[in-house]
Amino acid sequence: MLDKGISRRRGCQLACISRSSFAYRPVIKDDTDMIEKIKTFSKAHPREGSIKAYKNLRRDGIVVNHKKVERIWRENNLSVVVKRRQRRRGKGLERPVRPLYPNHVWTYDFMEDSCVNGRKLRILNIVDEFSRECIESYVDHSIPAKKVLEVLEFLFIVHGRPDFIRSDNGPEFVAKSVQQWLNEQGTKTAYIEPGKPWQNGIGESYNSRLRDECLNMELFYGLKDSRVIIEDYRWYYNGERLHGGLGYVPPLEFKKQWLAKHEGNESGALPLPPPSSQPNNQYEFDFVIDCVPEVCCNLEKVLT
Repeated sequence: MLDKGISRRRGCQLACISRSSFAYRPVIKDDTDMIEKIKTFSKAHPREGSIKAYKNLRRDGIVVNHKKVERIWRENNLSVVVKRRQRRRGKGLERPVRPLYPNHVWTYDFMEDSCVNGRKLRILNIVDEFSRECIESYVDHSIPAKKVLEVLEFLFIVHGRPDFIRSDNGPEFVAKSVQQWLNEQGTKTAYIEPGKPWQNGIGESYNSRLRDECLNMELFYGLKDSRVIIEDYRWYYNGERLHGGLGYVPPLEFKKQWLAKHEGNESGALPLPPPSSQPNNQYEFDFVIDCVPEVCCNLEKVLT
């Protein structure tokens, strides 16, 4: 083109292309480190997809387009097999008693699993519906109504009493002793209607994540083993796992941001012991007093 005496500008006009496109030379970047980070994330969390990997890279300060992460994800055969969900009537309907702030509405529900020796495991999951924080995942071979009250009593002391607590109509939840105790504590019950699990969508969502990302991936050799593994997952879920419904931040980070915005500080929140110091018996009160001395000076504030 230049040999014929035609300028680059005139030639691009005749070819109907922009000069920037004509002069562009692709820059080949070495993505080896990023690919290894994506593979490491996929290996550590095999049930989480490319969107979570992309969000984690951005949180680590790596500037990358989500399309590139998806392309690398496909090229390395990291795709997660997603179960096709059956469409259900009532999906998207309003929940009775919508949560408006942390500690407003809790939800609790049971799950079941088993050890390799065939012994049944029951898991009591308690979730704060506003922050999506899993407050407790208590594991035992049997959890009667009396044990449910012990768990709730401990959590009420540490976290304070919620205004409402949502559940299905299981025998452990509708027991007269549970209803009477909650009424004495000033916490109202919010039972869902029979046959309408979407009214307890937050609790069902956590149960689904726990089943898919933990219970189906692990073998439990006994009660202590199951408690350690499930507790580790609960801490990961609360502190590290990005939640799409919260703007892709972990529940504890979302709660901290909300408290800082609406209350200015978290002076009223009671600290919890780190995961490594969790007791085998999750409700030994003396142990908790030793691990969290701040609880002593805040008990009077919580109880009043």
